[in-house]
Amino acid sequence: MSELITNGTEHVSSTFNLSSIRVLDPFDRISEVLFGLIMVLTVTASISVATQDHASIRTMLVGALGCNLAWGIIDGGMYLMARLHESGNEILMVRAVRDATTLDAAYRIIAGTLPPVLRSSLMPEQLERMRHELHQIPEPSARPRLTKRDAVGAVAVFILVFVSTLPVIIPFMFIGDAVTALRASHAIAIAMLFLCGYAFGNCAGLRPWAMGLLMIVIGTALVGIAIALGG
Repeated sequence: MSELITNGTEHVSSTFNLSSIRVLDPFDRISEVLFGLIMVLTVTASISVATQDHASIRTMLVGALGCNLAWGIIDGGMYLMARLHESGNEILMVRAVRDATTLDAAYRIIAGTLPPVLRSSLMPEQLERMRHELHQIPEPSARPRLTKRDAVGAVAVFILVFVSTLPVIIPFMFIGDAVTALRASHAIAIAMLFLCGYAFGNCAGLRPWAMGLLMIVIGTALVGIAIALGG
């Protein structure tokens, strides 16, 4: 229990400390790779190799790369918007705690930033310690701002989405037979889906092997839906 309370204190302190935020956490990285992988699979999985010549395959490769290039840029922009929103929320919460007219009001604001399991475990002395720490940190900016770390995060998002394309399309570059290349491409995609699910299982405290297999099923279903809807 004491470890949970300590974690809660660290959670609040890091929530209001912009410099402590990671560029991308493990779940973000997994999500971006999955996103890029599913995007490129909507292109490769819709190919009918029996009717494709080399020119058509080349067009498919360019289309897959261009698709993920565009979505990498869009996703990077959305990441910056999300960071701006989070930064604004942090500033508002710090001010709310400092402007609270009673200790109970300040404690409620702080507790609202915590997961339920930590919130229910905190004692008034822990909440008071957090409130005191928030009063000691420097005055937050007047308005939310993006930082160099945010820019690095946006670039990382772009790279993850775009680079996740490459393993799936590499077989088409080096294997002359379209059928063999497509099978190799799908095998690589299945392996990547499994690895993403396995990593997610580790992060979420679930069984990695089971999540790896489930991710193959989910990823395949999402690709099928995207193709059916014209994606």
